[in-house]
Amino acid sequence: MDFHTQVITAGGTARLAADALLLVLVGDALPPGLDAPLADAVDEAIKQGDLKLKAGQTAYLRQVAGVKATRVAVAVAKDGSARALKAAGAAGINLVKGLGVKHLAVLVAGVPELQAAHAEALASAASEAVYVYRTTKPSAPAAPMLAKLTLLAASKAEAKAADDGLARGAAIAEGVELARELANRPGNHCTPTMLAAEARKMARAQGLKIEVLDRKQIEALGMGSFLSVAQGSDEPPKFIVMHYNGAAKTVAPQVLVGKGITFDSGGISLKPGAEMDEMKFDMGGAASVLGTMRALAQLKPKLNVIGVIAACENLPSGRALKPGDVVTSLSGQTIEVLNTDAEGRLILCDALTYVERFKPAAVVDIATLTGACVVALGAVRSGMFSPDETLAADLLAAGEAALDPCWRLPLDDEYDEGLKSNFADVANIAGRAGGAITAAMFLKRFTAKLRWAHLDIAATAWKSGAAKGATGRPVGLLTHWVLSQAK
Repeated sequence: MDFHTQVITAGGTARLAADALLLVLVGDALPPGLDAPLADAVDEAIKQGDLKLKAGQTAYLRQVAGVKATRVAVAVAKDGSARALKAAGAAGINLVKGLGVKHLAVLVAGVPELQAAHAEALASAASEAVYVYRTTKPSAPAAPMLAKLTLLAASKAEAKAADDGLARGAAIAEGVELARELANRPGNHCTPTMLAAEARKMARAQGLKIEVLDRKQIEALGMGSFLSVAQGSDEPPKFIVMHYNGAAKTVAPQVLVGKGITFDSGGISLKPGAEMDEMKFDMGGAASVLGTMRALAQLKPKLNVIGVIAACENLPSGRALKPGDVVTSLSGQTIEVLNTDAEGRLILCDALTYVERFKPAAVVDIATLTGACVVALGAVRSGMFSPDETLAADLLAAGEAALDPCWRLPLDDEYDEGLKSNFADVANIAGRAGGAITAAMFLKRFTAKLRWAHLDIAATAWKSGAAKGATGRPVGLLTHWVLSQAK
C-alpha cells in the first residue's frame, strides 16, 4: 500500500478527490475547524441517532452534499493517543474497505497536533485491514482494493511528522505481513527448507547478506542440542544467518535470534491432539526476525543487525529424542531432556552460543516458548526477561511506542533451583510453577558473555478461534528497539 500526506487548507477536505474520506473524531463534541459540509453531515447523523460521540462508534455517510468523496466514514476515538487512533482508524477502514475503495483519505480532528506516532498507527491499521491469507486457500475472498492512503495534515510541520510516521509504519507493515504470511502457512508448506528459501528470497530482494547452514555444517559446529530436536524428523534442519550492514564494520551489531520450530508435535512427549494444528505457529519467533530484517532493510538505519534463525521440526519417530536423554550443547554444557516438548530452549541455547562470535552490542531472542507465559500475561503483552536494566527499559519503551507491548518478568537466582540435574549440567525443565521464568533461566545459562533479553511470544504471535491466524508480533517492538539503538 502507498502512504502519503497532504497539507489541507480550509475548505480543502470537501474538495479532496478520493474514493472515500475517513473522519476520525477525538472528543465528545465536534471539534472546530471542520469544513461546513462535513460538520453539517456529522451533526445530522448525531441528531438522527446514527452516530454518538463515544469511543468505538462509527457511521457511514454516502454522498454527503458538498463533499467530493462519494463515501464518508466517521469513527470516534477514545482519546488522542496513537493506540486510540489506531482502533478508531481500523473501525472506520472496515466500513469502506470492501466497497471498491482504492484511495482513502484520512482526517484526524480533535487532536492538538498530528504526530508521527498517529501516522504510524493509522498506517498499521490500514495494512492489517487489507491482509488476506491466500497461499493455500485460493477460494479466499479477494483482498480489498485499498491501495493508497492519504493522511491529511494542517501544516507543513504536521506533514513532515506524518511522513516520518508513515514511512516507519509502512516498513513495519511490510515486515508484519511477511511474518504473518510465513507463520500462517501449514507445516507441510513452511518446512525448514522452505523457510530458508524464503529468507534467501527476501535477503536477495532487500540487499541483505545471508548464509544458510545445513545439517553437516551444524554438526561440524557442535550444535548437539539443536540437532537433538531435529533428529526425529525427515525434514533437514536449517540454521539461517542474515546480515544488515548499515554502519561501519567496527560497530558492534544488534542480534535477533528466532525460534524456528516449523511444526511442534511435542516429540515423544506428545502434545494432546486438540489444537495441535496451531503448532505450525511455533516458528513465530523466526517469522518475526525475518519481518524485522525486512523492515530494517526498507528503513535503512545506520547500524548493523544480524538475524539468526534455528529451524527444524519436532516430531516423534524411532530416531527421536527421548525423555531422559542427555545432549551436549555448543557451549559444552550437557542437558538432561526431561520433556521433549520443551524443545524451543534446546535450539535457542545453541543459537545464543553461536552468536557470541559476532561480539554483539546486545542480543534479543524471540520465541513462542511457554504455555506458562500465556497463563501469566494473556494475549495483550509478550513476556520479557533480561538481567540488563538498560536493555529491559529500552525494550519496554519500544513496545509502548510500537503499540506492541511487553512486560518484564523476574530472573531471581532462586528460580534456577528447579533446573538442577543428577545426570547433566542442567535439566531442560523445572516444575510447573513459574514455567515461563524457569525457561528463561535455562536460556540465561548460555548468555554469560552477552547483553541479553528474551521475549516469550507464546500468547501474542497468533490468535485462536474464529480469528485464527498469525499476528506478526513482535515485529513492531523489535523494529522500534533496533531503531532506538541507532540513536
